[in-house]
Amino acid sequence: MRITLKINLLTTTWMLFILILINIVVFILFMTTTVNMEEDRAFQKAGDLIKNIRANDRSDQIESDLKNNLTENSYIRILQPDGRILYEITNEKELAKKVKGKYVHTREAKRRNIEIDEKEKQVIIVRVPIENVPHLKGSIEIGEELEGLETRKDILLLILGVSTMLAVILSLLSGKWISNMIMRPISNMINTMEDIERSGVPKKIRILNDTKDELQTLANTFNRMIDRLEENFEKQSQFVSDASHELKTPLTVIKSYANLLRRQGLEDKELADEAIQAIHSEATRIQKMTETFLDVASLEKEVELDLEIVDLALLCQDILKQMKKVYKREITLHFEQSPIFVVADELKIKQVIIILLDNAIKYSNDTIDIFLEKNDVNAIVRVKDYGIGIPEEEIKNIFERFYRVDKARSRETGGSGLGLHIAKKIMTLHKGEIKIRSKEREGTEVELFLPASLEIV
Repeated sequence: MRITLKINLLTTTWMLFILILINIVVFILFMTTTVNMEEDRAFQKAGDLIKNIRANDRSDQIESDLKNNLTENSYIRILQPDGRILYEITNEKELAKKVKGKYVHTREAKRRNIEIDEKEKQVIIVRVPIENVPHLKGSIEIGEELEGLETRKDILLLILGVSTMLAVILSLLSGKWISNMIMRPISNMINTMEDIERSGVPKKIRILNDTKDELQTLANTFNRMIDRLEENFEKQSQFVSDASHELKTPLTVIKSYANLLRRQGLEDKELADEAIQAIHSEATRIQKMTETFLDVASLEKEVELDLEIVDLALLCQDILKQMKKVYKREITLHFEQSPIFVVADELKIKQVIIILLDNAIKYSNDTIDIFLEKNDVNAIVRVKDYGIGIPEEEIKNIFERFYRVDKARSRETGGSGLGLHIAKKIMTLHKGEIKIRSKEREGTEVELFLPASLEIV
């Protein structure tokens, strides 16, 4: 069942239920109010008759008063305390016959259904004691058919029935209109999703009116999701393109030397050694590049960090021991306070520092300095080299993937142009910052800013 039909049926059913309840309440209130008014009128008539009885003691005058107050299809009778009827005036003998007289000490009113001429009719009966009349002791009883009540009841039922039917019809029409209005943006979303499914091309939902409701919020959320998907697709496409470009050169070198060996064999030992060395070098380069690609791909997913309390001073000392053994370079660590604690992913922060030191080693020949500082806001790691530096106009692009300042020199040193991009991603995950200051032929200084608090939000 379509959701528009469900909405329509549910709203109409609920409307019908409410109308029926209201109709029942209106009908009960109408009947109660009308009968109470008829009772009050009958009691008023009985009181007027009792006043006339006090003023007149003659039987013919009492009977005359009773006749004068007789209405259509009714009776008036006066009963003695023993239940005998003293006076009775009626123009509906069948009614008077079917209602047995009753003497009362206190006034009372009743409504009864009585069959008269094979028709069931409602009758109101009031009984009032006659008091303070010396020459007459008893009670007066008045019975009247409620013909007007029956007519008004039928008219009311007709009006309520017609009104209910009109309300149901209007509810169906308005429910259809409202459900179509609600479903229109949802239908647009469905059509857009089906187009995306068929074509495979992300599309946004067109928002025609600024309704500022939940449906617009849903559409905006969907559009933001599409923006993110397009951004991810673009990143993925760019990554594949860049990776293919980077792998192309070493694979070309490997293929060229492999073809050379295939044509000339291993007879020329010097040429064979050169080819083997080149193939091994380029294969090693591809291996490192692939590992770097995997790092970039994992960081693009914004993986969760394995946070722990890290002593930066101790971490840098461990890194320097490893780097000095491998590269045989002078690297000096400077810090005034120890320990310097931060909450971070130790392996990833270590990776960032190694990337910075690796760059410093590649592009400088002198001593490399590492400075550790801490203030109320951040823990700061500064890696400073005194090498070739970076042109000022290139600094703004330095964190882009596969970007190289000196492409020829970078190839010689084996750089992929991904190191600083990875470092920036890691610092972003830590809610930190990475900044670079550099001058050509004077050197480069890279600063890492890590939140100094014991919580990373």
